[in-house]
Amino acid sequence: MDTIRWKVEGMDCSNCALLINKYLEKQGLENIKINFASGDVSFEIPNDNNNLPKIVTGINDLGYTIANQSNATNLRKKFTLSHLQRFIFCLPFTLLLMLHMIPGLHIHWLTNPLVQLTLTIPVYGIGMVFFGKSAWKSLRNKLPNMNVLISLGATAAFIYSLYGTLIGQPENFMFYETTATIFTLVFMGNLLEDYSVQSTQRELNKLAKSQKLMANMIAYDDNHYEHIFPIENTQLRVGDLVLIKSGEQIPIDCKILWGEGQVNESIITGESIPVYKTIKETLIGGSLLADGTLKAQVTAVGNDTVLSNILQLAKQAQGEKPPVQQLADRISAIFVPVVLSIAVLTFFFNLLILPDFTTALMRSIAVLVIACPCAMGLATPAAIAVGLGRAAKNGILFRNATSLELFKDLKQVVFDKTGTLTTGEFSIDKFKHNDVSSEEFKQIVFSLVKYSNHPISKCIAREWKMKNEIRWKKIEEIKGSGLKGEDMEKNIYEAVSYKSVTNFTTDSSHNLYVLKNNTLLGWIDVSDELRPEAKKVIDYLHSKNIKTILLSGDKLGKCQQIAQKLGIDEIFAEQSPEQKLQKITALNLQTPTAMVGDGINDAPALAKATIGISMSDASHIAMQTSQVVLMNNGLNKLPTALGLGKHTYLTIKQNLFWAFAYNIVAIPIAALGFLTPTFSALVMGLSDVVLAINSGRLFVKKVV
Repeated sequence: MDTIRWKVEGMDCSNCALLINKYLEKQGLENIKINFASGDVSFEIPNDNNNLPKIVTGINDLGYTIANQSNATNLRKKFTLSHLQRFIFCLPFTLLLMLHMIPGLHIHWLTNPLVQLTLTIPVYGIGMVFFGKSAWKSLRNKLPNMNVLISLGATAAFIYSLYGTLIGQPENFMFYETTATIFTLVFMGNLLEDYSVQSTQRELNKLAKSQKLMANMIAYDDNHYEHIFPIENTQLRVGDLVLIKSGEQIPIDCKILWGEGQVNESIITGESIPVYKTIKETLIGGSLLADGTLKAQVTAVGNDTVLSNILQLAKQAQGEKPPVQQLADRISAIFVPVVLSIAVLTFFFNLLILPDFTTALMRSIAVLVIACPCAMGLATPAAIAVGLGRAAKNGILFRNATSLELFKDLKQVVFDKTGTLTTGEFSIDKFKHNDVSSEEFKQIVFSLVKYSNHPISKCIAREWKMKNEIRWKKIEEIKGSGLKGEDMEKNIYEAVSYKSVTNFTTDSSHNLYVLKNNTLLGWIDVSDELRPEAKKVIDYLHSKNIKTILLSGDKLGKCQQIAQKLGIDEIFAEQSPEQKLQKITALNLQTPTAMVGDGINDAPALAKATIGISMSDASHIAMQTSQVVLMNNGLNKLPTALGLGKHTYLTIKQNLFWAFAYNIVAIPIAALGFLTPTFSALVMGLSDVVLAINSGRLFVKKVV
């Protein structure tokens, strides 16, 4: 399967996205994701399928245009400005048409039917070019959209008024202002909706703006003289050198080669307190160097950067639909035909009861105009856009929208130990030696472990570093066991794990055992420091009645110590990756389960869990195996992720309730004559804004 990604111009509401989605489904395409707020459309198509030109033509026939990537940046701005132009163009004509309806204001020339016809024609023309064209194309493709309702309502009022003018009885048929106000107020509603929806994208838009900026590139001439010149960060390549000065933005992901400084990473982590960075530490593109001067080497460019990954994940998640939206989509698919049927029934029912043709027509037009299928389609994407934007701002990445909904059912959270509940940085806890002095014991161990990259070896080498090390005649690292060295006097020294010393001791509780000529010299224990926020996070989960479980490959004794300190409910120790996968499978069958791990060793378990949460610096494998990524190893972000998931789902439910309740209440009220077509157009236009405002509350709502 090939994945196709397009920018589609002209999607002005969620109903447009639903229309394109139904068309693509009819073409047999799979994994369709549409984000009308950004214009992104993606789908999968078989490699041997040659229907792309036909699909492009079909989307054009629906009234939309596939833009190339160079146009994508300005796509939404042009669209918003276009709505503003239409509204400003229609407003003066509509206001003039409405003047004669103001009590006590008698402007006789405005009551002339020919004057009213002349004022209405420009508004009707621009309205039909936009709504009518879209309505016709949707009907031609047997996928009617809400513009069918708008066009029918306005056209019915216009033709009825025109008929009265032509037969010389305008006083009984004068509803030109109804035609104009329907189009003008719906244009205003679309404009407000567009502004509201775009505001839900503001955090992601801030991230996007941070992607393109100027950098100070370092280059050297043939005489090795250093030259610094400005270059756009999009032109940088992996391995290039850059100079970053105090107060400047980090141009791209890089690693510090020289210097130190305080870096504000709030654009990614949400934490405004600067973080101290020095040589060999990484910098995230888009963050700010608050103080200091750095020389750094570019480590990632283009779509491989942290910022690009955030934006890409957020766009993908916005295009997905959680299960709660499926009912709304099914109703939206039949909404327009149902409303048309109700409008026809309204007309004939009122005609029989009253009987008054004009009143019956106005009530049926009010039904057409007040119905709002967009509200049902907007309910989910508006809330998801806000939830994902706030999450990204706080260093939390959701790979799909379904994860947001799944949080509501979460009953237990499983934690890996190393690198998740602990820092992953080891320190020497205690040691014991026999037959040698403390200094000699340290010398033997340091001389061995300095040749290994194992985390425990690196920890010991760092803490016991010395100059008078033993010179080895021969040294080797035995995979899965440890290190073995032979000195110039042919003494054999070993620093190994327990499985290599079972003949010398039955105590398996230590990390490293040291031997000389097959005699046990001593042992060393290292400890992995607990994350300072771990206890607070575990307590928070318990306050929400969520069970906590420790699932680790480490020894039982170590796991029990950790669990006791943190108050974790249950322990599964000494588990292989295969056993972790089996355990997560069993836990999932009991109740929805989240797994928090480092995204590498725990990849199978993360993929199997109801929600996989990766403790990772957004590495590629972490993003592939988990549904949620906590940036910068931010365990303290877990409560925020849980809270955002639950409150986003709550907001979706509130939006859907409003969308259904609005249509269920508004349509009968219009059918019974309590709303005029003009007021109906105003209410319909504002209904979507209510959803956008409710969704926008997620920006400031307390979620933890």
